[in-house]
Amino acid sequence: MITTRASEIIPFIVMDILEKAQEMQRRGEDIIHLEVGEPDFDTPECIREAGCRAMRCGKTHYTHSLGLLELREAICEHYFDKYKVVISPDQVVVTSGTSPAMLVLFATILNAGDEIIISDPHYACYPNFIRFFEGTPVTVNVYEEEGFQYTSEAIKEKINRSTKGIMINSPSNPTGNLLGPARMAEIAALGVPVISDEIYHGLVYGEKEHSILEFTDNAFVFNGFSKAYAMTGWRLGYLIAPKSYIRPMQKLLQNLFISANSFVQWAGVTALREAGGEVDRMRKIYNERRKFIIKRLQEMGLGIKVEPTGAFYVLGNIKSLSQDSYRMAFDILEKARIGVTPGIDFGKNCEGYLRFSYANSLENIAEGMRRLEKYLKETFGH
Repeated sequence: MITTRASEIIPFIVMDILEKAQEMQRRGEDIIHLEVGEPDFDTPECIREAGCRAMRCGKTHYTHSLGLLELREAICEHYFDKYKVVISPDQVVVTSGTSPAMLVLFATILNAGDEIIISDPHYACYPNFIRFFEGTPVTVNVYEEEGFQYTSEAIKEKINRSTKGIMINSPSNPTGNLLGPARMAEIAALGVPVISDEIYHGLVYGEKEHSILEFTDNAFVFNGFSKAYAMTGWRLGYLIAPKSYIRPMQKLLQNLFISANSFVQWAGVTALREAGGEVDRMRKIYNERRKFIIKRLQEMGLGIKVEPTGAFYVLGNIKSLSQDSYRMAFDILEKARIGVTPGIDFGKNCEGYLRFSYANSLENIAEGMRRLEKYLKETFGH
């Protein structure tokens, strides 16, 4: 018999779009992928070579359950160099991607009925992780007109005895917007642990991202290598936490995962210490794509009131055309052969939007925008 938690979990719609697009490709159709948030770049050569070197040297055995000490030390160095915050290796938990880190954290801090405050829009999987452990996601609406800014005033209204954390994601998926340092400091001052997803750090254009650890020690940080280092398939992430939480999480890791892949962890050390130049190169190319796709979407009338300056996403406002982003996304895929993500994947407050990823070549993005413009004209006379 299938459990309630398995039968009732909400699908990750972007994966449904992607898998449908892949089916169409197998039939020979040419699809432009603007749905999935996956870098189109190859992993930098120095990282690939480090992984191969580790395998050749026999570094293919279990590591410490918290992760290689060398990698945890490199993570601490990275946070000091970039944010001037001091953390110790015994505050770092290395995982096979950030999703296991979320699994372990929420398993550690949530009892049935406990609450986590999240923004709406939000990364699609946050509420599913919370509900899996019988917690309750409590949403705070953020709005396009205000640059999708998460305010301490709105958050404060949702805090009660059951609140176990405030989730932030800056730069944000799906909005691409950042929280400024003053706003982050105000959220930190609310006295509730802040859970900060920093996976898109390193992908910021014209601004500067800030870690929540600059403002409080009462925080948990998710980060990893998938986005900035183009290492999605390597599955390597980490969690930074107060020391008192590490042993309970370690016991979960020992039972559920044993350890992250050893040779991948060695590649992670090289990523942090040697791949900065490649990250800078990729970021410059993303920025060119960002400027182009924003301009084209605005020309088509898909309102973008505050330009996003982080990650590799843009939300296009389709409210004047449709209030059913799910149906429209699949219609665009079928008729225009472009993969886009419906806003409803990211919360009720994101209905009426489509998310466009610019983690694709400028040539493909340009073709995708040409097809989208044709689709809008033919379907809506727009």
